[in-house]
Amino acid sequence: MKGCFSIFHLIRCCAIIYCMRKETLCLHAVQDATHTTGAVCVPIYQTATFSRSGVGEGTGYDYSRVQNPTREHVEKLVAALEGGSDGLAFSSGMAAIAAMMELFSPGDEIIASDDLYGGSVRFFDVISKKNGIVVHYADTSNLFSIKTYLTDRTKGVFIETPTNPMMKVTDIAAVKQLIAGRDILLMVDNTFLTPYFCRPIELGADIVTHSGTKYLGGHNDTLAGFLVAATGELGEKLKFIHKTIGAVLAPFDAYLITRGIKTLAIRMEKSQHNAGIIAAWLKKHPKVKKVYYAGLPEHPDIEVSKKQSSGFGAMISFSVDSAETAHTVLKRIKIILFAESLGGVETLMTYPVTQTHSYIPEAERLARGIDDTLLRLSVGIENAADLVEDLERALA
Repeated sequence: MKGCFSIFHLIRCCAIIYCMRKETLCLHAVQDATHTTGAVCVPIYQTATFSRSGVGEGTGYDYSRVQNPTREHVEKLVAALEGGSDGLAFSSGMAAIAAMMELFSPGDEIIASDDLYGGSVRFFDVISKKNGIVVHYADTSNLFSIKTYLTDRTKGVFIETPTNPMMKVTDIAAVKQLIAGRDILLMVDNTFLTPYFCRPIELGADIVTHSGTKYLGGHNDTLAGFLVAATGELGEKLKFIHKTIGAVLAPFDAYLITRGIKTLAIRMEKSQHNAGIIAAWLKKHPKVKKVYYAGLPEHPDIEVSKKQSSGFGAMISFSVDSAETAHTVLKRIKIILFAESLGGVETLMTYPVTQTHSYIPEAERLARGIDDTLLRLSVGIENAADLVEDLERALA
């Protein structure tokens, strides 16, 4: 009877979680079952190792590189939010991507979005190349561009959507349909939208990756990365890589990400609200020549966004009339902070040409529209009027 009760209880809990709305999932998708104190917050298990009572007798935890209860909690939480089978937490977003690329072998080819975070490009161009993996860059918002590079050696398609920093949007389901029937993994970087606005696994993705440093953490106070696998089989492969390479998320950082996710819904809604106001204001400013925001009616991929996402996010890029204007804006902003990174409660402005995309050769940067007049804005949760006034002063 006890076994039957346990199974019934598990089914009931799964049904409750399945029925939860996304705002509730951020807080209650995973219940901490490692202790009996009734603590509302998951404990920080700041330990490197775990003792056993005898041979073959243990708690399920041995060594924190392999698994730690605090990290396990946030891994299950992110996997539940993404609708995946397994989640793995890493020490940074790039550590997550590096582990993911260990699924591939020399001679394999990857097709990647041609407008990516500069750190991803650096990894593909240097580390992946050294490991014998060929990465082709394509405009993944254009299926024909992807088809151009498809061969029998293609083993993966890596999508960033919206892209960084030009905010191109890729139709995830259409890409999945394009590669259906082939032995090709579809990998999606969901950092900008988070599972609150988009769930790529439901659209056909095999792996979702995040820089948890950004919106999941949300407070610019820790580094983290995540991989979420769509299937248990793929999850097991990634778990082996995870524990073997060892770039795992520390317990305190796992706690911080769990805490950040509790407010993910309200932060994403507020930041997106502010972004819509700012994008509309920037469009009208005489010194602003172009605004790149997925939520603008004139965005070429807006219908794709509406189809596959419940929101447009809070990332904006915009071009001003000269490099001098860009430098002046970066010097004059006060409330908005001139800093690399994104996704925190504070609004940050980044200069891609010298920061996030400085690695990319000039000719490639210019071909993608990343020049010395481009600024990227990660809109936070401040009062939108204060942010607009700050931009108005900076652009005067």
